This record gives sequence, C-alpha cells and structure tokens, in this order.
Amino acid sequence: MPATPSPTARARRLRYELRRLREEAGLTHSEVAQRLEWSPSKLSRVETGQSRVNTGDVSDLLGVYGVSDEASREALIQLAREARRRGWWTRYTDVLGSGAYIGLEAEASAIHTFESQFVPGLLQTEDYARAVITGGQVRPDPEAVERRVAARMTRQELFTRPEPPELWAVLDESVILRPVGGPAVMRDQLRHLIEASTRPNATVTLQILPLSTGAHPGMNGPFVILRFQNPKDPPMIHLETATDGLYLEEPPDVERYTLRFNHLVARALGPNESRAMIAGLAERMA
Repeated sequence: MPATPSPTARARRLRYELRRLREEAGLTHSEVAQRLEWSPSKLSRVETGQSRVNTGDVSDLLGVYGVSDEASREALIQLAREARRRGWWTRYTDVLGSGAYIGLEAEASAIHTFESQFVPGLLQTEDYARAVITGGQVRPDPEAVERRVAARMTRQELFTRPEPPELWAVLDESVILRPVGGPAVMRDQLRHLIEASTRPNATVTLQILPLSTGAHPGMNGPFVILRFQNPKDPPMIHLETATDGLYLEEPPDVERYTLRFNHLVARALGPNESRAMIAGLAERMA
C-alpha cells in the first residue's frame, strides 16, 4: 500500500474547510444556494460528505465566499482533485461497501482501539481473519469471504510504511480466550500478537484487560479513536455496526471516548504483563 493521500481523508478535510469558509462569510445554506442556483440540499450534502464535489463547484463556492488568494484557492481545488481519486479499497466495494473507515484509517497517525470480541483487523493473521469473517455470517459466501480476507491483509500493509501509525490496542481477556478457528489458528494468532508488539520498529502497544477487573468503561462496546497528523483533520470516533460504521466527530464525543480509553489503559495489564499472559495461553495450546 503506497503512502499516498487518502481520498476519504481529503474529502473530509475539504468539507470542513468549505463549511468553515461559509460560516466565516456569514452565509446560510439558502443564501449560497441562491447565488449559485443550487438547491439548498446540494450544499448540505457537500458539507456533510453525502455528495462528492467537483473542482468546478469548489471554485464557484470559493468565489461566493470571497476567497481570492490564488494559493489558497489552488490548495482547496487540489483537495477536491485528491478527494475524487480512487483508493485501493475501491477494488473491494462489493464486500466492503464505501470503504470509508479504511480510507480514514489509511491516513491516521494514531489508532487507539478497545476490542471485546475479537482481535482487531490490523493485528489478525490470515487464518484468524478468515475464521472471524466466516463465523460472523449466517450464510457465508466463500468467494466473498476470501475477498474480505484479502482486503484485511492489504490494510495491514500500512505498518510497512516509513512512518507507520501508532496502534494502541486494549483487548478484553475474552478476546484471547475465545478459540476462533480452533486451537492451531488461535495459537498462531496469539504468537502473532506478541511478534507484532515486539518488532524493532514497533509502533504497536498491546494491553489485556483481565476478566478479574469486573465492570469497566468499555462494557458499552468496542470503539476506535483515529487521530491525524494534520491539525486540520480533527480526531474522530468509529463505532462498528452490523451494516456500516457510526462516526462521532464532535469534540465532546471525542473527549468522552478518549477519557474512556484512558481509564481502560489504566486498568489493563501493562504491555510486558500482557505479553506474558498471551505467551502462557499460547503455550497451553501447543
């Protein structure tokens, strides 16, 4: 996976910038739409990410917002060009849908996640991924399963980049106890977790939250916090659902989940203790 700009992340930044410029110009959706002879709903869809915007529309919007500086105009028009490119994940739209989360993940500089059911996709072995994907479907289609597995393995290539993202994963102990795929598959998966968190250039921090902890702030379900290098890309929360993901971007929501993650980190075993627990379990499966 080349370290090229993610069109999904670029589209997100563009809509933020366009909304900011409209608000700074003191214009409502209706006022902008009237000047451009658009429907108000078109502008609303652009700002909420429901519709892609072309470079011509961006140029027209910048004119209405009074952006005359050529460098500023070209930077935003270039964002629009990059946002319309196709990411590698579009090859898998038949099994991944829009791939919106993958596009954002590909641009993230830090990924903090809590998981209570299975190993996060970025840390799964191929056999474990196949077992998880198959087990999660009532009527699994073998061809679709293999395409999902291939996409999941491609996602992991972001760790081969010169500057890979920081991944901090807190896993409920039930994740490593559940024998997904059988003992052999699970043993290899556990060993892979240890290997991933001890690589020479490791950017992976792994902690296990023991069952003995009792009630904890993650009991409402798993979540992911994505943070980005560019300050114009605010952090966001991703909550996975059975159909598509739910995204939370308002600062109070991000703060709430960040606090929740920090509490989980504090209650979980440290990285060394966590690896010792995982290694002991893998040994018993040998």
